[in-house]
Amino acid sequence: MQSSISTSEPAEAGHLTRTIGLFDLVMISAGSALGFSIFSVLSPAAAIGGSGILVTTVLAAMPMAVFGLVYAFLASANPRSGASFEWPREYLHPFVGFFLSWLRIFGSVGQLTTVSLVLVQYASMVVPLPVKPAMFALFVIVFLVNLAGLKVAAKAQSILMIVLLGTLGIFVVTGIGAIRPDNIFPLAPAGLWPILLAAPIMINLFMGIESATEVGEEVVNAERNVPLGILLSLLVIGAVYLSVAVVALGLVGAKGLAASSAPLVTAAGRSIPSLALTLIVGAAIVSLAKSLNASFLIFSRAFYAMGRAGVMPPALARLSGEAAVPRVAITASFACLVAGLCLPSNLVFLFLASNIPTILKYLTVCLCGVKVSKWRPDVLAAARMRLSGTSVFALSLLGAATALGLFALGYETDWRPYALIGVWGGIGTLYWVYRSKLGAVA
Repeated sequence: MQSSISTSEPAEAGHLTRTIGLFDLVMISAGSALGFSIFSVLSPAAAIGGSGILVTTVLAAMPMAVFGLVYAFLASANPRSGASFEWPREYLHPFVGFFLSWLRIFGSVGQLTTVSLVLVQYASMVVPLPVKPAMFALFVIVFLVNLAGLKVAAKAQSILMIVLLGTLGIFVVTGIGAIRPDNIFPLAPAGLWPILLAAPIMINLFMGIESATEVGEEVVNAERNVPLGILLSLLVIGAVYLSVAVVALGLVGAKGLAASSAPLVTAAGRSIPSLALTLIVGAAIVSLAKSLNASFLIFSRAFYAMGRAGVMPPALARLSGEAAVPRVAITASFACLVAGLCLPSNLVFLFLASNIPTILKYLTVCLCGVKVSKWRPDVLAAARMRLSGTSVFALSLLGAATALGLFALGYETDWRPYALIGVWGGIGTLYWVYRSKLGAVA
């Protein structure tokens, strides 16, 4: 990898500054995906898939690999900050880009509220904390870090990611010698079906690897580094998840993981009992802090992109200081998070509320890939990632079908977040019509 922020490309007046190199980009992208799921998902997944969760981990990476390839291709041709807004706006219709980003406001608030809630819960295992005030304090910290500029936020992200990888590395290295092979094999004692049923749960491990595209205009040599950052992120987190799952399963077995509310703490208790709680709680706190920082960063860029396009108040696109920081967009993101403290503290509700707009984002970007493959030869020609139009079409169509399947599975779990997001989408549509009548929307 190249130096993280050793070089930068000067920005034109009113434009974002290119200061992020490949290393920090991978830390942002992998850090968005490597969140709290690894500390909680092994229990329900093992209850369904048994020791086959190792196979499920590989299967769960496949849909995200498809989404990642579509994102990587589009980023190699047209890197944009707020890409999930800009691409649908340009390739499909301005309203599609707006509507998706409008839904993601709700989804981002749900995601960040979930992460902060779980972080406080883990920290309270060591020191009891008042939940809502502690969540507010976390929002203030991440707000101030991002207000200092992307360079500071990216550096904080890299440091947290390195600490997390080191901590999980200790878990793997100390546990690998105590693995019992009979806890792992056979890999599919009940056949293939339980392995497949566990996949919708495990896929959440990989959501977020596309985050590198959301800061495209702030990346040095973005046409090369953004797609490469996505692919490297998928490899990094895939290796981390698989190694952690192998050791955890080998230490306590599928039944032990399924019966535990803190599966990694239970597993670490077999190899390093005196340090298990401290190690895993520390790793969880670092992981959640890292996800909070990365997700807030991406959230603010969505506001910036919508302000720049005129579909929301132009003040959101205002840049401040020599570092060209979108401080108004960052402040708006913080205000939304404070309002999000009023959401219910039910994790299933919050989890679905954050995932629904994300899945719709994947669907929409894949439809952008379909459009580009058939009707935008200029984009195909400009892409640094050399894929034929037929390949882009096939990948995009497969990704769109996968996203629709995931969307349907979530509805079977709990319909209430879908209803609430539907109401939020209706408000956004009325807002779009109002702005259009004012002539504020192109």
